[in-house]
Amino acid sequence: MRRAVHPTRVVPAAFAVVIAIGTLLLALPVSSRGRDTSLLDAAFTAVSAVCVTGLTVLDNELHWSTFGQVVILALIQVGGFGIMTLATLLSLFVIGRLNLQTTLITRTESHTNDIADVRKVPIRIAAIMFGIEAVVAIILTLRFRIAYTDDWGSALWQGIYLAISSFNNAGFAPYSDNLMGFVDDGWITLPLCASVILGGIGFPVLFELGRRIPVRHWSIHVRITVGGTLLLLAAGIASFAWFEWSNPGTLGPLSTAGKIIGSISGGVMPRTAGFNSVDYGALDQETYAIQYVLMFIGGGSAGTAGGIKITTFFLLAFVIWSELRGEQETVIGHRRIGPATQRQALTVALLGVAAVVLGTLIILNNGDHPLQAVAFESISAFATVGLSTGITPSLDPIGKITLMVLMFIGRVGTITVGSAIALNDRHRYYRVPEERPIVG
Repeated sequence: MRRAVHPTRVVPAAFAVVIAIGTLLLALPVSSRGRDTSLLDAAFTAVSAVCVTGLTVLDNELHWSTFGQVVILALIQVGGFGIMTLATLLSLFVIGRLNLQTTLITRTESHTNDIADVRKVPIRIAAIMFGIEAVVAIILTLRFRIAYTDDWGSALWQGIYLAISSFNNAGFAPYSDNLMGFVDDGWITLPLCASVILGGIGFPVLFELGRRIPVRHWSIHVRITVGGTLLLLAAGIASFAWFEWSNPGTLGPLSTAGKIIGSISGGVMPRTAGFNSVDYGALDQETYAIQYVLMFIGGGSAGTAGGIKITTFFLLAFVIWSELRGEQETVIGHRRIGPATQRQALTVALLGVAAVVLGTLIILNNGDHPLQAVAFESISAFATVGLSTGITPSLDPIGKITLMVLMFIGRVGTITVGSAIALNDRHRYYRVPEERPIVG
């Protein structure tokens, strides 16, 4: 009798297959501008695109041809939408129904609780994603046409490219210096920031907000995500402005308006977007420290953002606060948070820390880059951010492969990857005696 494949193994496998296809396409001569592309560099770019990260080892503008850029853009769109979610949508359009296996797999990838909603979720995700991308693309296209080019085709291409990359929190830009040429142009950076926030806040939040439910009736997930997003955005923007305002390598040379726009971008993009409008190799030490935290936390669950997720971070904060107060249960908004949810949050956070630490040690052991830069790169890869201090292209093959693994784990999810590797279908149906080891 044939045994069904568990959904938590199908999702990583699907991502791996798409990455393999992308690698082969990017390694083709037609994908580059007359330059050879090694299989490792093609694979790194494919992983970065599918995992919507944005770390690069090759110059996006000078190395990749139009065909290569289109392949990268397609990989970003597929990776951000969700491979199994996309397959579900195509199945609905082609055959009009889903089998149970497909339903369970899609539920695993999209974090949908109700199986009945699985058939509706892909269509709603597509409507939101393409709708926001279209609006942002129109705004950017008009700005490029008015201020930067006389060619409508070029303006449209740049607008579409950045719109898709921003909503999917990918951080890829069709320029050698990413967005540094537009650091003080609010018509470019601010729509991108809005797109990044909307894409990274998570589709469940957008669904609930779209129903115009009164704030007092919001679910705990939406309350934590929206409140946490606002708090982290405010902290990120304010801290970036505080430490970089007079830095001659970043915001220092700009006007007051330019510094404000640059600060907004500097506070939003570490939330897993990866666009950089300033030189991240010139940041102050204090800014690096704050960026570590923002990148590691990331954005909302079940969206295009990476990191351990806002709900994970703030849920653990509530657990700690409850423990400090001596309360037996963790309560948020008059709702009790169960032990299983708390264990899952702790597992995600600790697996994330372990992945970043291990990746940092491997890269340090195989190169001579400073710890600060390597740690930044490792966190950026795991959290699928894409921001870089500039050392990624100079890493040796082991360093590049390490970042690829971190990006894959960060996108597919530490829980999903862990479950796929060490899946245990057997459950204990009895309870053993309780013991209380000394803690602290």
